[in-house]
Amino acid sequence: MTTPSASVEIYCVKCKAKTASKDIEAVTMKNGRPATRSTCTECGTKKFRIGVLP
Repeated sequence: MTTPSASVEIYCVKCKAKTASKDIEAVTMKNGRPATRSTCTECGTKKFRIGVLP
């Protein structure tokens, strides 16, 4: 399930700042908690955030 919004900012560990995200995907972890997976638009690193984004 991909979210069309590309203006979401998630912290990027490599850039050390909140950056825009692309390829945003809502996922469910093994323990059943919701999470969000995306890719940094600046450096291309994969980003992961626990919880569903609004």
